[in-house]
Amino acid sequence: MKRPLVAAIVSIASLTAAFAASERQTAPPGAFPGAPPQYTRFADAELQRGFMALAFGSDLRVGAAPRGIRRYVGPIRAQLISGGSVDRSAAMARIVDEYASKIPTLHLSVAAASTGAEPAQVEVRLIDEKDFKSALRDAFGAKIAKAFVARTNPQCMTSVKSDADGVITHSVSFIIVDKGDDVFLDCAYHELLHAFGLSNHDPRNYWTTLNQDRMVGYLSVYDRALLTVLYDPRITPGLSVSQARAVLPGVVHDISQALNLAEPAQKPGKGR
Repeated sequence: MKRPLVAAIVSIASLTAAFAASERQTAPPGAFPGAPPQYTRFADAELQRGFMALAFGSDLRVGAAPRGIRRYVGPIRAQLISGGSVDRSAAMARIVDEYASKIPTLHLSVAAASTGAEPAQVEVRLIDEKDFKSALRDAFGAKIAKAFVARTNPQCMTSVKSDADGVITHSVSFIIVDKGDDVFLDCAYHELLHAFGLSNHDPRNYWTTLNQDRMVGYLSVYDRALLTVLYDPRITPGLSVSQARAVLPGVVHDISQALNLAEPAQKPGKGR
C-alpha cells in the first residue's frame, strides 16, 4: 500500500538535510501526472548506503540467498512479450532504450523477434492484472507464488537467476499493463532495476524507486547513479559485502563527479 502523499512530502522535507540531497526538480517529461519530484545532488555517503541496501538481498529468494553482488556480464538483450489487453510494447521499448542510453555500460538493446534468434537475457512480459498470480504460479510453482504474494502483496514482479559466481544468466519481469499509466510506468522502471541486479527494496530510502512506499514512474537521477555504480568494471559479480565496501568509495566518487551529482560546497555561514 502506498503512503499518503502528504505524509510522504512531510517525511522528505524533514529528512532532506539528514540524507544530504538537494536541488529538487519536477518529474521529467513522460512521467505520469502527479509523479513525485526528484533530487539531483547527493552526498557520496548517501549513494554508498543506498547501493549497499539495494544490491544485496531480495524479497523473493528461491534456493540459497545470494552471497554477493549479482549483475550481468557482457551485452544484454531484452525481449518484450506483449500479452495484455492494452498494447504497451512501444512504451516499454522506449523505457528499455532510455536505460540503454543513460547507462551505456549495460550494453543493452531490444532483442529481435525473429525466429531462431538467440534467447534474450531479459524477458519483459506485459500482462493484465487478472493474469498476474497465474503467471507467478507458472514461473515458480504454487507454493512459492502463494508465499511471495502473502508476504509482499506485489503489483509486479521480477525473477533473477544467477550462477554461483554472481553472474546473472536470466531475468523475467512481469509488468501490469491494464491498470493505468501510473501503475505501468512505476512497474516498468522499478522491475528493470531488479532485472539488472538491484534486487532488494529499501523503505528507509526516500530517493529510490525501489522504496515500495513510493510510486515514481521514471528513471530517477538517484537510481541511474546506483545502476551506473553496479555496472562499473570495479564492481564485479560475486563481491562480498566487505569487498564491496572497500571498493565502493572510489567508484561512487568517480561516478558522482562524472554525472555531476556531488553536493555543492556551502559557503561559510550559509545554511542549506
